[in-house]
Amino acid sequence: MKLFLFSSILILLLSIGGSSFTKKNKEIALVETKSPEKNSVLFSFSFLGCNRVDSGDMEDLVPSTANKYVLDRIFHEVNALPRKPEVFFFLGDMVMAATTKLELNTQLKAWKSLYENDSISKSGIEMVAVPGNHELLYGKKVKVKKKGKKKKKKEKMQFPLAGSTDIWLKYMKPYMPVDRDTVASTNKMDNRLTFSFVRKNIGFVVMNTDSYNTPTKKNKYGKEGIIPTSWVVDKVNELKADKRIDHIFVLGHRPYYVNNKTETGHSGLSAGPVLWPALEEARVVAMLSAHKHDYQRWQPINKELGGGTYQIIAGNGGSKGDAPFFGYSTISIMANGDVKLSSRGFCKGDPYHAPVPANPTTLRDEVLLTWAKNANTYTPSYKKCK
Repeated sequence: MKLFLFSSILILLLSIGGSSFTKKNKEIALVETKSPEKNSVLFSFSFLGCNRVDSGDMEDLVPSTANKYVLDRIFHEVNALPRKPEVFFFLGDMVMAATTKLELNTQLKAWKSLYENDSISKSGIEMVAVPGNHELLYGKKVKVKKKGKKKKKKEKMQFPLAGSTDIWLKYMKPYMPVDRDTVASTNKMDNRLTFSFVRKNIGFVVMNTDSYNTPTKKNKYGKEGIIPTSWVVDKVNELKADKRIDHIFVLGHRPYYVNNKTETGHSGLSAGPVLWPALEEARVVAMLSAHKHDYQRWQPINKELGGGTYQIIAGNGGSKGDAPFFGYSTISIMANGDVKLSSRGFCKGDPYHAPVPANPTTLRDEVLLTWAKNANTYTPSYKKCK
């Protein structure tokens, strides 16, 4: 009788305990398997361009011609972030060059050495290098006829440098995604440096905005600022149709908009009126560029579509120019689907290529990149950095 009573009590206790244990286990399982916090970062990437110094300011900055004081600081700070970006885009004008193949070869080789000797190269961050006009063009004085003038006047202009693509690939190929999708080259244009790739739920289209093109009767030396527009548009539409892709970004050295105005000369692209409307139709989040030595953010609104693609210029990577501060920008894809842009920077040295003063790096711009007209606008300031 006693044995029966003891067994009954034991079964009852186990039943109660088991129920409690099962409940606790379910709670633990819910904690372990619940979705990420809505404000957590699922994926992020940083970007900047234009770090080369002017020819008269090289001094001890040869042979790389990089503003190494700024470059070292940015690399160190990105590498020290609590949450490192998965990808780092360098959007062109890494070196001065824009002259001969020999100088380009020497400078890119030295830049690669700078990067590989920095701890960021071993951080696990994927480096994606994008060429600029200073890597792929050369300068030449030619006679140009100005409007309203009878005589032609010699001016220095830039033209495609034959063989520059091969030199770029010689040193920078390791910093191009191995899984990239490339566009076919033609007899008239070398497109090997324009490509696309996917990371997580994000599609990236990277444009070489100074594709080598052969001289013609109309363009005796070839033309600067050329991209394979049709392929870029087709690729953007292909990514838009892919249900796995939630966000699309287009990147290239030259911007489409500067100071909120379209630029088709040396300051911008020769893509004509085709590219930007296609980006808007595909609801591309942003076009990320450099070339202008400044930080800018604009959102030209397409009234018919009720929103707009952003033009973000991050050409404040260390070259002489308008930017009151040097730094880098980061875009984060949040767990709730938001796309967050933050730009961080520090005051320049005096002169700009001197060792950077001990000024702190601070947040200079932060915004959610909404498709609808953004209430949080950004106006470039050219006041002296304090």
